[in-house]
Amino acid sequence: MRRRNFITALLGGAVMAHFPATWASTRDVRYFHDMAVPGDQRDSLAREAGWWRGKVSEDAWRILFEEATEPAGSSPLNGEDRKGTFVCAACYLPLFSSDTKYESGTGWPSFWAAYEKHMDTKTDYKAFWPRTEYHCVRCGGHQGHIFDDGPDPTGKRWCNNGLALRFVPEGEALPALRG
Repeated sequence: MRRRNFITALLGGAVMAHFPATWASTRDVRYFHDMAVPGDQRDSLAREAGWWRGKVSEDAWRILFEEATEPAGSSPLNGEDRKGTFVCAACYLPLFSSDTKYESGTGWPSFWAAYEKHMDTKTDYKAFWPRTEYHCVRCGGHQGHIFDDGPDPTGKRWCNNGLALRFVPEGEALPALRG
């Protein structure tokens, strides 16, 4: 009986892998207001992941371009509560406003919304069940995953790796986009 259950579960998983829309949908991802980027430089950069090596720390590079995850509770940005903007650690595209940051209790910086059109999503099966993974739309740097357990008004939790972000306090100029 155990063997039959194992084979049934294996076949069921293989069938479901071909139908990701039934498991996870990126159509209901909600964003914050659109942030103007001079010259609309949100266009994707044609850069190989290796090009970014040396421009960010080795740990940040692994997260951004090999889709690694930092340990929970390890990011100083988790406790960052000042007003400001969170930008991509690689290309400096603004990704989140501090107005959307909240304490989720997960150990990673969490936001209930991102800037509209500044993220791209895909379905990720690395944890054996589908999750919505998001990346900086400009450089493709992996940021984290979106979950449906966030606060109002969106109900979303954008769970981000702190090393994939850089915080710019309010009143300080945003860094020029790089790349």
